[in-house]
Amino acid sequence: MSVREEHRAALRALDGDPAAVRAYLSARSGLPGPRANLELIGAFADVAPAGLVLALADSPHEYLRCCGTVGLGRLVVEAPTGSRTGPTDLLRVRAAEGSWRVREAVAMALQRIGDAEPATLLALVASWVGDQDPLVRRAAVAGICEPRLLRTRATATAALDACASATASIHALPSGARRDTGVRSLRQALGYCWSVAVAGDPDAGLPRFAVLRGVEDPDVAWIVRENEKKARLRRLLTPPDAPSA
Repeated sequence: MSVREEHRAALRALDGDPAAVRAYLSARSGLPGPRANLELIGAFADVAPAGLVLALADSPHEYLRCCGTVGLGRLVVEAPTGSRTGPTDLLRVRAAEGSWRVREAVAMALQRIGDAEPATLLALVASWVGDQDPLVRRAAVAGICEPRLLRTRATATAALDACASATASIHALPSGARRDTGVRSLRQALGYCWSVAVAGDPDAGLPRFAVLRGVEDPDVAWIVRENEKKARLRRLLTPPDAPSA
């Protein structure tokens, strides 16, 4: 039995008791510390009752809020098509909040949606990447730029489109506005997401990434340099017969 399966079994045994589940999660969160317990977050999101997912997504405690936020991805998939506004709106709120851990939980929730319903993820990404809040744009990019999701042409194209749109949104800003913490967070995400998107469809991605090199903009240049450091992109940029350094 995997660690995640053990956590699922333990959580099921608590029979949805809110106080007991909160205590179990808090005791095994891994926080404070360098790394939160992601296996436990995933297990909670797999099995928690919908009401508890929604309650924890609004928790004042960061780790519990992460658990509930990831669980929102499951609620979106389980809800009828016309009844998804609640969980998707709450995901968007969490995407724009100050905690970086919660923002990462939003990306994980989006990836859950993408695993189950790629078309739903693509629709959310297309909407969020045009949002006025740079943190929501960041969530769109970080959510779809996951290697396991980019196995179809549609999702790979959507990832490239999201990266291009988000990069253009930074390029369009005056220099003073770029010091905003949300914009810096978006730029940081684009510093690796382009490499993931290009690797998902190199034939389409490499020409689009090449265009960025010709953009005279310090933030775009930083995004290019950061992605060129990533091994997945270096392999694509280096000809197979090139001599090793």
